[in-house]
Amino acid sequence: MKRTAIILSSIFGIAATLFAGVLIYYFSVTAGVRLNPNKLVDTTRNVRVYDAHGDEVNLPALKKCASFSALKSYVPNAFVAVEDKRFYSHEGFDYKRIGKAFLRNAASRSFREGASTISQQLIKNTHLSGEKTLTRKLKEMKLTRALEKRYSKDEILSLYLNSIYFGHGAFGIEEAAAFYFGKTAETLSPAESATLAALVKSPNNYSPFRNAEKCLKRRNFVLGLMRDQSFISAEEYAAAIAEPLPLAPDEEKSSGNSYLAFVFEEFSKLFPTEKPDDSTLKIYTFYEPQLQKTIEAFGAEYDYSACVADNRTHGIKAYYSTVGRIKRLPASAIKPLLVYAPAVEENIIVPATPILDEKTDFGGYSPRNAGDKYDGYVSARYALSRSVNVPAVKILNVLGVDKGAEYMERMGLPVPQEDRSLALALGGMSEGYELSDLAFAYSALANGGNYAPSAAISRIETNSGKTLYEWKPSLSRVFSEDTAAIVTDMLKTAVQEGTAKKLRSLPFPIAAKTGTGANAAGNVDAYTLSYTSEDTVAVWMGMRDNSPIKTTGGNLPASLALELNRKLYETHMPSDFPLPDTVKRIPIDKEEYEKNHRILLADPTAPPLTTLSEIFRSSALPEGTSDRFSKPSIQKPTISVKKGSVVISLCQAEYYDYIIKRKNNGKTVIIYEGKYRSAIVDNSVAEGETYVYTVTPVYQGKAGDEISLPSVYVRKSGEIPDSWWRD
Repeated sequence: MKRTAIILSSIFGIAATLFAGVLIYYFSVTAGVRLNPNKLVDTTRNVRVYDAHGDEVNLPALKKCASFSALKSYVPNAFVAVEDKRFYSHEGFDYKRIGKAFLRNAASRSFREGASTISQQLIKNTHLSGEKTLTRKLKEMKLTRALEKRYSKDEILSLYLNSIYFGHGAFGIEEAAAFYFGKTAETLSPAESATLAALVKSPNNYSPFRNAEKCLKRRNFVLGLMRDQSFISAEEYAAAIAEPLPLAPDEEKSSGNSYLAFVFEEFSKLFPTEKPDDSTLKIYTFYEPQLQKTIEAFGAEYDYSACVADNRTHGIKAYYSTVGRIKRLPASAIKPLLVYAPAVEENIIVPATPILDEKTDFGGYSPRNAGDKYDGYVSARYALSRSVNVPAVKILNVLGVDKGAEYMERMGLPVPQEDRSLALALGGMSEGYELSDLAFAYSALANGGNYAPSAAISRIETNSGKTLYEWKPSLSRVFSEDTAAIVTDMLKTAVQEGTAKKLRSLPFPIAAKTGTGANAAGNVDAYTLSYTSEDTVAVWMGMRDNSPIKTTGGNLPASLALELNRKLYETHMPSDFPLPDTVKRIPIDKEEYEKNHRILLADPTAPPLTTLSEIFRSSALPEGTSDRFSKPSIQKPTISVKKGSVVISLCQAEYYDYIIKRKNNGKTVIIYEGKYRSAIVDNSVAEGETYVYTVTPVYQGKAGDEISLPSVYVRKSGEIPDSWWRD
């Protein structure tokens, strides 16, 4: 007995010592920890966002807080059902749930399952960092007890609903109700309440706009809990599960900044298991507030989006959208990416390639040009800069749709198999792309053919200065440097002469492509995508419901692109796009090109007016060279006798000199030697004589072949022709 008493006494002593140690540790760790009521209403205290200049960005979520008394009872109850079903009966900690979580974690040898109550989550979101340490947990315990003593359950729930993060940059239930459903929190339905409650676990994974199937499954799970816990009736449950999920965010009703929504979505991708209100973070971005103001102040009568990305850092400087990050058909904005750049890369075309622009049937597909206008033979440069449709389809037909799609996918623009037809050349597809993804693809052309997606976040730090993340773009080569330079040069022509000429007043080099998509009712999508050596600016306009708009890509979207480019370069000018050594600007023979649609290098001795200047890859130079000047040649002139004089009409080759000789009775004389004239008249002929003339073109002292003309007979006065060949 005495031995047992000694053992028990020792165990008790050890336990008491351990308990005392724990208490001492607890009090030492939590000594300075106090509940701060101000932090409970500062819904974004643990997130600080900074712009490109290091200035803090005002987070808009604080502007909207829901009144708890105005909420339908099932709204807060949806969160209680899924997050903390014993919320109203415990005093801050659910010990039964803690025990179950402990056993499950022990069985799985992991810490996958948590047991935080709503009170604990509120403290963690507003007072503590997200680190999973014993120190933080002890602080959480002390603050949770203080919270439960000071506030009623409804007050705690109200503070919780107005502080949690719902994804897409929406903090608090009022902002979330506006963003997801376009309504106030007090008008939410049971299904909508369950949807928002379903998001809390992982806003990125359960967003209806990203994973509709997963969101629907979890929403219905929450509705089942609400029914089982008697928060809604069986009839209400049946009606709620039949209600569809929202298809697109309501940007008009939400007060959130589009750029900040982009930031928090990006954060969710970087840390999919964390929420931005879980820890004290400093999020540094590429945000340029003045550019953002320029976009938002534009005030188009249609829905619109704009994205500005830095081609060097691959950082997003500004982003705004009245319709959220939706996908739209790209229209002709797809042509440089899918058709022209791949065709240049594959040595199928050069800017001077002549293409017959005519109504063409491609096995049942008959694309039409704007206004049903066809121009005959045009160059690839002309076709791209004026966005002519038929040549683009012809090029894709030779390139191959799959080959074009392969290049698109390298730039983050996947092409579903069902969309792979020649209509893709004009942006014909089932779903389309987000504007920002198109912008990032265009920046590959500005970066010498290297592609990298752009990011809004440059780095993330803790308050202590520890770097959690830093943006380091990973470049991948899509096009060769010479291909990127050639297509960029063609798109500079679109600014100077083509569909993007609204931008030509800018005093610096810029490349651009417009696009206008239409249906039977009229235009529905309008784009301008422009880039300099420094930045890419993308603009889209249309209507959320696809109703027609009275603008084209070269009109209102180009006007906004013009304003943004002016704002970008208020204090400096971007440099021109360099031509690599592998790209040569050379003269080609103008007459051969325009009359015979052949690309020949100009004769080295050709006068400037007879040549066209164009760029070529060194690996795809013209194979033939014109000799029109080193070996002058002309079409055979015509000859006739009129009123006793011989008239020789020369061809249109005014850059030659001419030597004209006359032969008669064994004598040869030069009757003309000099510059081009349309007609040479020989008045020194005698009646009743037959003459033979020759014409020799001469250029810079080099004579071409002597051309003999048909003999002519000069009739005597009153003589009647006796032969059919005499006049």
